[in-house]
Amino acid sequence: MLKKPFTKKSAIACLTGLSMMAVGHAALAVDLTVYTAVEAEDLARYAEMFNKDHPDINIKWVRDSTGIVTAKLLAEKNNPQADVVWGLAATSLLLLKSEGMLEPYKPTGVELLDQKFVDTGDVPTWVGMDAWVASVCYNTVEAAKHNLTPPTSWKDLLDPMYEGHLIMPNPNSSGTGFLDVSSWLQMFGKDDGGWEYMDGLHKNIARYTHSGSKPCKLAASGEIPIGISFAFRGAKSKAQGAPIEIIVPEEGVGWDMEATAIIAGTAKLEAAQTLVDWSITKKANEMYNTGYAVVAYPGIAKPVEHFPANLLEKMIDNDFEFAANNRKAILAKWLERYDTKSDPKS
Repeated sequence: MLKKPFTKKSAIACLTGLSMMAVGHAALAVDLTVYTAVEAEDLARYAEMFNKDHPDINIKWVRDSTGIVTAKLLAEKNNPQADVVWGLAATSLLLLKSEGMLEPYKPTGVELLDQKFVDTGDVPTWVGMDAWVASVCYNTVEAAKHNLTPPTSWKDLLDPMYEGHLIMPNPNSSGTGFLDVSSWLQMFGKDDGGWEYMDGLHKNIARYTHSGSKPCKLAASGEIPIGISFAFRGAKSKAQGAPIEIIVPEEGVGWDMEATAIIAGTAKLEAAQTLVDWSITKKANEMYNTGYAVVAYPGIAKPVEHFPANLLEKMIDNDFEFAANNRKAILAKWLERYDTKSDPKS
């Protein structure tokens, strides 16, 4: 059989066919809207790792701090815009669960996770990824300029010498801020003791930020001597050369989990389930461990440089149900008492 000569016309036809195939593949790809409070600098890496295994699903990130994402989801309850939440505080997801906003789903391999990272329902509505833990970022250079001595406990921060030298996150915007507040209520008294502690702390607070990592970033850059933040942010800043110490208060520290869930009513359920399946894999947990010392998959976690050695043993026995069930009342009371020192919302 004679072969037809490969002409310019046939080459154009071949390229056109390949282009149409590529366009067709792109058209078949699913756009998945994913709400998250994961640090912005990590999002591209998360999507890249996921797309190596699932190039047919495009993640469209909607990113903000925990409190803002939670409020946005609640506001959209009757007209959901998200398909998946990947990286939001477990306390927030417990609240969304109580509102009937999460799709129950048992991801493939969930039995391999540490079960404290898994919703206790017969069919889980959320699964944990990693845990972040409160700590104090203390700039040794700036503190020396103001003749400050390093605190060893939360109650030390009530000392008048720290007045104007402390920054912490607003719990209405920040998950880190909320875990601080809910943990102080658990440690010092849910009715009066915790609020009395925060009354005293408020006197020394210079301002409240709308980001959980910002107080440590500001301490690391020398804009404030002390930032109440979370440990991994401090470890990251110290690894970059910042003159900070990461202090673990002796009473114990609050913590929360980043977790993943499917939003009920999504029209893209199969793609959402694929993402959640992948989010609990060994590969995904290894990815989480680059920034978090505590992850859901046992045996994966490796030491994080500069992470305080005693931090894990200082994690309080956190009552997530208390935090979730009382979230609205706690936040309203906090706003009433302390919001005058909050940064303007952008």
